[in-house]
Amino acid sequence: MTMIGLEIHCQLTNLNSKLFCSCKANYREFKINENICPVCMGLPGSLPRLNQEAVKKATMIAMALNCTIPEKIAFFRKNYFYPDSPKNFQITQLNIYGDTSVGGTGSVMIGDKKIRITRIQLEEDPGRLIYDGSSSKNQITLVDYNRAGTPLVEIVTEPDFETPHEVRDFLNILSNILTNLGVADPSLEGAMRADANISIEGGKKVEIKNIGSFHDLEKAVHFEIIRQDSLHSRNIEIIQETRHWDDRRKITVSSRSKEEDLDYRYFLEGDIPWVKIDPEIQKKLKTEMPESISSKKARYISKYNIPAQVADVLSSDKYYSDLFEDAYTESNAKEVANIITTELMGLVDTREKREVSKFTSVHLRDLADAIQSGKVSRNSSKNALHEILKSGKDLSTVISELDLGNVSDESELSRIIAQIISEEPQAVEQSKSNSQTINYLVGKVMQKTKGKADPVLTLDILKKQIGI
Repeated sequence: MTMIGLEIHCQLTNLNSKLFCSCKANYREFKINENICPVCMGLPGSLPRLNQEAVKKATMIAMALNCTIPEKIAFFRKNYFYPDSPKNFQITQLNIYGDTSVGGTGSVMIGDKKIRITRIQLEEDPGRLIYDGSSSKNQITLVDYNRAGTPLVEIVTEPDFETPHEVRDFLNILSNILTNLGVADPSLEGAMRADANISIEGGKKVEIKNIGSFHDLEKAVHFEIIRQDSLHSRNIEIIQETRHWDDRRKITVSSRSKEEDLDYRYFLEGDIPWVKIDPEIQKKLKTEMPESISSKKARYISKYNIPAQVADVLSSDKYYSDLFEDAYTESNAKEVANIITTELMGLVDTREKREVSKFTSVHLRDLADAIQSGKVSRNSSKNALHEILKSGKDLSTVISELDLGNVSDESELSRIIAQIISEEPQAVEQSKSNSQTINYLVGKVMQKTKGKADPVLTLDILKKQIGI
């Protein structure tokens, strides 16, 4: 039996400062080692001051993952030496005195399977190592401390995963939940990282660290399961250790022996007082939390009659659900959802494409209304969408410049249809006894008008002229 547990680290966003000092939380906008101070560098005499907003955001994450919320939380020093930890300890949380982390036990569903959350803790991120040099012989390690002290939430799961695919599904679901809450941005480099603990047949667990993406984590877990299976089948002892993923060779490589909690010499952080999580604060945070993904999905299905699969895709991504919420009306909701899921998703599927896109909810609403009213055909709307994404021009301008408007003038359409009827006498005769054949004639009209004929009006005129 395979048992996989995860430790996921998520940087909190939309905060003005780091977790225990006044340095900017958004370290990415600074030059190397420019965003530092005596507190985040751990200089003698400096004192930490807890960021209250970070506690609130971490508590919201715990609520969203159905975790128990403790009456009060505490912080501890986790002692270890590593170049990217300037203080030689990390301020984090630990459930020594009962549940004192920001979140206790909880759960997340992936399909019909429940994944148990062990705890959620708030801690500071270490700095960042930079490896300089073209080969291992001349490589040197540099340290950028701009990231040190950035607010970080660690989500620890029980070993409930059995396959790499379940791991990937869970991380995608978690990423969507965090994005929907507006407390994290997993699309940023290094903003969401995960370590995996793997054991087979009840044996010792092996931790895999330093994995850059969900895709790589899935591959690393798959390789580690095969590696342990091979050792087990040959009666070779599996050593409890920490390994890292070698992306070049696509294998896990031994790093060091696995530490136990005692190795870190945890003790209570005396410079930070215990923090009480008042029930009234919890109630207030619940009112501030956005609608959950599951609630959105249920509303889209019940109120707007959107198919379950479409509603699932639409509600899971905050970018698309925000567009939908801003664009839909009672009459065009299904059409708006259809445009997003069948066309737009394939055009703005990355952060970079979304940032350069000039498409707005106004464009989306206008396009849905134009399709429903017959102003443009569904085929022509695709061309309009491509142009709007590039130029940002309003729909009317795009329709005019690209000549995408439907041929909806009845006399002009009647003339074109009469011509098609004269050119396709055999199809006309067949349509009188087989109604499906008339679709062939509709297609011919569309071909003649370059897809701009109003399909409803076209079918109506065809039936009248043929006499069926």
